[in-house]
Amino acid sequence: MNWLARLFAGKPELTTQQAGRLAAWQSLPAPDLNAPCTASRYVVVDVETSGLNLARDRLIAIGAVAVCAGDIHLADSMEIILQQSRISGRDNILIHGIGGTAQAEGVPPVEAMLSFLEYLGKSPLIAFHVDFDKTMIERALKTFLGLKFNHPWADLAYLSPALCPELARSHRSLDQWMAHFGIGNFARHSALADALSTAELMLSLRECMSARHIENFKAMRETEKAQRMMHWIG
Repeated sequence: MNWLARLFAGKPELTTQQAGRLAAWQSLPAPDLNAPCTASRYVVVDVETSGLNLARDRLIAIGAVAVCAGDIHLADSMEIILQQSRISGRDNILIHGIGGTAQAEGVPPVEAMLSFLEYLGKSPLIAFHVDFDKTMIERALKTFLGLKFNHPWADLAYLSPALCPELARSHRSLDQWMAHFGIGNFARHSALADALSTAELMLSLRECMSARHIENFKAMRETEKAQRMMHWIG
């Protein structure tokens, strides 16, 4: 679809029930970003896609786990595979392990994205390298629900080096931070497994956050923003 077609493309057609579910999510109160971490629910998320090209690749799966009151709640987690109209390439499947049958028999995208919103509520989102996950999720929500998703995110890829500056130059990837803190992963490149490892990284940083009096989501984002500025200046 070229840019002109996208410009004039109509909104997706939702059933009355689907529109009601979307409206119910939209009516939820905004999160209190000043609330203490120990009294908040955050959702740590990771995605699997058909590739790494932000312009053309598609969202295949979302994995998410909640961190509530400073602890990981495995019972409060989700993993959902979006039904694909065309299957991703073999090399791509070898990375994330979601085969052709699983992609073809996944959850219809409208239902998948509504389920994600209902699971999320209005909890702030956390990821490692947010820009990729954010772009893919925002595009899917816009494409399938017609929703402009303006939601608070925090990025551990910037927060981690801000809290551990002595490791800032040597540790860039999630794998490097996992190794430093001794975090395991039961299925690397599975959306849920990677979300869980990211959540464990967040908890591993708690002492550093406390030492710097970073006690709420707003402070986390301010610290991330300062680190981003240092990264670009440096």
